[in-house]
Amino acid sequence: MIDPDVARLVRGVLWPGFLGRTAPDWLLRELDGGLAGVVYFGQNLSSDPAEVAALSAELRDHRPEILIGVDEEGGNVSRLEAQTGSTLPGHAQLGALDDVETTRAVGAALAERLHAAGANVALAPVADVNTNPANPVIGVRSFGPTADLVSRHVAAMVDGLQAGGVAACVKHYPGHGDTASDSHLDLPRIDLDLAELEAEHLPPFDAAIAAGVASVMTAHIVVPAFGDAPATLNPIPLRRLRESGFDGVIISDALDMAAIRSTTGSGRGAVLALEAGVDLLCIGNPSNLGPKQGATTDEDDYLEVFEAVCAAVADGELDRAIVERAAARVAWLARSVSPSTGSGTGESVPEQSPAPERSTVPERSTVPELVEGRFSDAIRRVVRVRGEVAITASAITLVDLRDRPTFAVASAHDPFAESLAERFDVTRLAAGPSLRTPGPDTEAPASDELTLLLETIPADDGVVLLADRLGHDTPQRLAVDRVALVRPDAVVVSVGLPLSEDAVLPLPVIDTLAASLASADRVTELLAAASSAAPTHHLHDQHHRNGS
Repeated sequence: MIDPDVARLVRGVLWPGFLGRTAPDWLLRELDGGLAGVVYFGQNLSSDPAEVAALSAELRDHRPEILIGVDEEGGNVSRLEAQTGSTLPGHAQLGALDDVETTRAVGAALAERLHAAGANVALAPVADVNTNPANPVIGVRSFGPTADLVSRHVAAMVDGLQAGGVAACVKHYPGHGDTASDSHLDLPRIDLDLAELEAEHLPPFDAAIAAGVASVMTAHIVVPAFGDAPATLNPIPLRRLRESGFDGVIISDALDMAAIRSTTGSGRGAVLALEAGVDLLCIGNPSNLGPKQGATTDEDDYLEVFEAVCAAVADGELDRAIVERAAARVAWLARSVSPSTGSGTGESVPEQSPAPERSTVPERSTVPELVEGRFSDAIRRVVRVRGEVAITASAITLVDLRDRPTFAVASAHDPFAESLAERFDVTRLAAGPSLRTPGPDTEAPASDELTLLLETIPADDGVVLLADRLGHDTPQRLAVDRVALVRPDAVVVSVGLPLSEDAVLPLPVIDTLAASLASADRVTELLAAASSAAPTHHLHDQHHRNGS
């Protein structure tokens, strides 16, 4: 039997996800019992803003001072626009533009959208410096490859978000930018010495702290300079975070990610994270299959963590005072963004965990009205064309060479097909791995499956290749080389990191730096300008995966 006081205390440091677009009974019960709040994922959110606002209102009826978080970055990562693609510039686009006022305006726009949804915590901005071009999970989610560039844009977005009364959560401390694996699927390791980490990866977090960021999310990465434990479970980097002046809430990255769930397990990981200095435990998105291959429910995932932390407190393994300090910080943040109490008002934080000296989330203020067309103009300025785009057809076959979206991106929606269909007759082909991987004889591409597929495309169709990894010798790059031999009139749309200035491709390339609706609309605009086609408004979706 769990002590009711312990149960209520533990609920105050838990932040679960849930399945569906309506609140399950177990979640409402836990909110009544003191649960800190919830994290929305794309599968929770209707395309109707009124439905999302009604869901938030129901949750707030059960717990007025609730933290409702949304993973909303703009660009590739959007939960509020998961069904259409984001209409805001992404981090890499903002970094390429390098206009901090536009970045601040995007933060303000994100705050407005979260408020409309009834949410009050943005899991953004991304402070990772993407120093590894092969990084599978950050890439264009980063503002760029240098600490100075990332720092100034992180600070600007924090300003924009928090001027709008939404708590920003900068991520992923101490920096996920040099990884070569995805912590959703594995436990990444960054083999940098402390001096390199301090110079190249920590400055953006320091800039966020100087800007008064309300919360920081940890990374499930091993940094040998800090020891063998991943940062989320490691007191050394989290102590450094506090010593650097951060007095807000430390939030764990999702505990359902394989980096934790497949190593320590979510329950044990939760206990270790609290001991290390984490305040709020993000349990994760139960719609992800993860290591359990879907053999779990949202309530199961929640109870695994809840029961483990309660047991650790009950048997003395986890000092109750640690949980009390964490819960006090979380409660302070909830009050600071709660519409019923305003900024930093209401009950004071208990003495054992002093309130931050300043209120990091001001009351919602009136932000300057955005210049009409500002964001679309920003997209136009950063989307770059290499070579001559010469599509003149009224019909386009869109061949998607990309892998499935990462768990971070989540949405499998393709805004490019739908946007192009506004101006062209579009057939979409989703290429599986067999279409990208070169055959044993790369000098005879006519025999491979990709070439055979291309030969089925009508000669009158324009061909557009959608890619996100065009580095040297990647499968997508090799596929582009092979396509050029069969369809030299094709165009590549690259939504990943741009190629180096000296890179040469055999086809023209449109670099967008994001797989968003805003980027797709710019691509459509460019292709339509090169075409004499009249609008036809058709979309045919075909999937070609290993012969299926």
